[in-house]
Amino acid sequence: MQKYFLTTPIYYVNDKPHIGHAYTTILADTISRYRKLVGDTSFFLTGLDEHGLKVQQAAEKNSKSPQDHCDGMTPAFLNLWKELNIDYDDFIRTTEQRHIEVVQHILSEVNNSGDIYIDEYEGWYSVSEERFITEKEVDSGQFGDVKKLKEKNYFFKMSKYQEELINKIQNDELKIQPESRKNEVLSFLKNNLSDLCISRPKSRLEWGIELPFDKDYVTYVWFDALINYISSIGFSKDSDKFKECWPADVHLIGKDILTTHAVYWPTMLMSIGLPLPKRIFAHGWWLTDSKKMSKSLGNVVSPLALIDDFGVDAVRYYLMSDMVLGMDATFSSQSFEKKYNSDLANDFGNLVSRISKLIENNFDSKIPNFSSNESDLSENYEHIKLSNNLEELKIDKIINDIMNFIRSINIYMEKNEPWKLVKVDKEKAGNVLYHCAESLRLAAILLSPIMPKKTEKILENLGCSDKSLKWGKLLPNSSLKTSEPIFPRIN
Repeated sequence: MQKYFLTTPIYYVNDKPHIGHAYTTILADTISRYRKLVGDTSFFLTGLDEHGLKVQQAAEKNSKSPQDHCDGMTPAFLNLWKELNIDYDDFIRTTEQRHIEVVQHILSEVNNSGDIYIDEYEGWYSVSEERFITEKEVDSGQFGDVKKLKEKNYFFKMSKYQEELINKIQNDELKIQPESRKNEVLSFLKNNLSDLCISRPKSRLEWGIELPFDKDYVTYVWFDALINYISSIGFSKDSDKFKECWPADVHLIGKDILTTHAVYWPTMLMSIGLPLPKRIFAHGWWLTDSKKMSKSLGNVVSPLALIDDFGVDAVRYYLMSDMVLGMDATFSSQSFEKKYNSDLANDFGNLVSRISKLIENNFDSKIPNFSSNESDLSENYEHIKLSNNLEELKIDKIINDIMNFIRSINIYMEKNEPWKLVKVDKEKAGNVLYHCAESLRLAAILLSPIMPKKTEKILENLGCSDKSLKWGKLLPNSSLKTSEPIFPRIN
């Protein structure tokens, strides 16, 4: 057994959560639940990034203080995580004192080591990114509202760690996935790495963590936000908890924040002498009509609307199964309904109903005895490579393997025809149905990290509380409960 520490990005509170936030958080929750299923102890962190210019502007727009704005936005995220059945271990806000103290402690350490200096800088500033950008980035036109700024600021000697970072990424000491993102970061690092401006003058931005060595400045929002990954687990406060969790096993992020996590964050850790996270996984975007979902385009899908219409587990299943991790995926109501009806209503839900009805009608709603512990299904079950796919974070492959196993149960039933067999050899029919029911138990357990509520209901109906992944744990003669269809078909 080992501690598995995984994180989502901490989400920016300038607006309400959308399907992108929901996806990353469900993904983290699913991985965390799978780690527990295979015997690890998991520590799953999520939270909110509450400082910076965009938060200050959003607050001013609504005639609120920044803190009131953040306090007002937090329930939108917490309520959504509750709706989505997210079982996180810690939820951190960057306005919490435990975080502020660690940020200021690290700033002091980095400053005392000589890795921070003050300089006057003139360059292009991206309002949306809240950072200075290069001429090349300006020319790309991808950074929205940009303006020329000249001001005195504090800089972190990020360039000092460029070669060391390149080596660690090339050697997979810092594993960046998928491979295309690793190549993207290494390509970025071929150019001379600029030092990072880590302050903003209070004359321009007041809403941030004050620099411990200059009260006229606040900390750049990314230097502040990234530190949540270690402030949450007790860095400089609780050495036992920190040693148990760090380095993180995986930072789950969207591909749009790759540079901050794969360049800024590792160099910050090098400066304070900490090991780097083991892995950074950058997933793709959810698209509609091949366009990224964005508020400005008016194509953002509300996760809560999907839940109201189809139930939380169906939404979780769709989001986890329809995106190959690392690639983009396109959302449409048609694709959702097609996958729901095909996988959940037809393959899984119909199988639950068929097996239950046959046992109810022919074995007085009692799980029948088995005469042999081996069958095609027990062999098929052994072919599911859960641990290997989990290690590579191939959640879509895990789901595909489980669904193929579920389809094999249907094939096994068609081959053995227990509804006919029961009329001539009840013992053999019971053996077939036992294997089907036991396979159903295992399939439900294997899908439980993705659909915790529905699978729990299936296990209750089977009269089985044993969540062991070992074949043969379903007890004969246990009572079967009947229920409404688990996944009613969408017409």
